[in-house]
Order: sequence, then structure tokens, then C-alpha cells
Amino acid sequence: MFKLLSRLYLRWHGWKTIGTWSSEKKFVLIAAPHTSNWDLIHLLAVKCILEADISVLVKHTAFWWPLGPILRKLGAIPVRRDHPERVVEQIVKIFEASERLCLLITPEGTRGYTPYWKSGFYRIAMAAGVPIQLGFVDYAKREAGFGPIFMPTGDVRADMDRIRAYLAGRVGRYPDQAGEIRLREEEEPLAARERSASSADAGHADPAERTAHRGRAGDDQT
Repeated sequence: MFKLLSRLYLRWHGWKTIGTWSSEKKFVLIAAPHTSNWDLIHLLAVKCILEADISVLVKHTAFWWPLGPILRKLGAIPVRRDHPERVVEQIVKIFEASERLCLLITPEGTRGYTPYWKSGFYRIAMAAGVPIQLGFVDYAKREAGFGPIFMPTGDVRADMDRIRAYLAGRVGRYPDQAGEIRLREEEEPLAARERSASSADAGHADPAERTAHRGRAGDDQT
């Protein structure tokens, strides 16, 4: 039923589907450009036509009765956002516990203009060891669908160049609100950011622990 309704919806609005759904069991699906709530409606229609299972992240507080079971049925995954630094860790554990999982993420993180994409999709894919598939909507051509899938290499700029090349020319519903296709990590390598975060954590350690650590370091050098 949903497949038929989705076909009728896209045909009525003059849209067509492009690309093929990945056969991978686990992967991160990104969708761009994201400038309107209609973007996800078009992609969900394509999802129904291709009979693809797609999951999305929803704040855990939304899973109250009776909404919780409905959200889970629709593919929503509860995630705690009260500790942002642990979100990637939470999602990696979900991937590890799942036999099959396609996680849809909109890297812009907002429907308004943003100078950088959020890097969560990339960090999740790297940490979980899963590939990234590119999804898109193009209002100029009235097309929506799925593009290539690739395994992130850790070379952030090279991987983002690949994403930029595929999404070049894709037009959002509100073109002036489309974000820049780039990550902050392209300017400051991911490893450097992680080392910086680790240093910051160490700087906030308990004084007694720092003293003990210096003592152990001195013992190691003697």
C-alpha cells in the first residue's frame, strides 16, 4: 500500500527516483541538501518504493507511551543527547548490536544556512567500521534517490571531496539556505581534535590523579 501511494505521490508531483539502494547490511545514509521538511518526505517516498529499511535518531525523551512504540515501528532509535560527547559511542554500540541497520543522518543539522556540516555521520561511520551512502534531493530536476556508497578512509578532505563531487549541482527547495559541504575537521584534522579533547580532559582531572600520574611518569624515567 505504502509503495503504491509513494509512487502516486512522486508521479503526481513530477518527481522521479534515481540510483539504487545499497545491499550492505549496515551503513550510514546521509541526505543533502536539507533546506525543508519536504526533503525527508520525498526521501521517505523513495524509501517506500525501494522497500528500504531506514532508521533515524530521536531524542530518548520522545519515547513515552503510546508514542514510543509507534516511533520504533517507524524506525526511530532513542538516543540520549544530555551527554553530546557520548552520542557517537551510543550509536556505535547500536550498530554492533544490530544485524542490519541503515542510519539516516542530515549532516547540515538544520534547515537554515550553516558554514559547516556536523561531522557526526563521519565519526560514527569511522568508529563503527561501516560505509557511507549518499542520498539527495534535487528540486531543480525533481529527483530524489541514492548515490554511491564508500568506506571512509580517515582522510577527511579526500572523503569530503568525493561527497562534494557527487552532490555538486543538487539544488535544495530553498537554495540560499543550503549549507556548505565541508567539515571543520578538514581544517583541523580529526586526530588533532581528538588529541586536543583528550588534553582538555586531562587538564580537568583530579589534582591527586595528576600528582599520581607525575609520580608514575618519574618512576618510568628512572
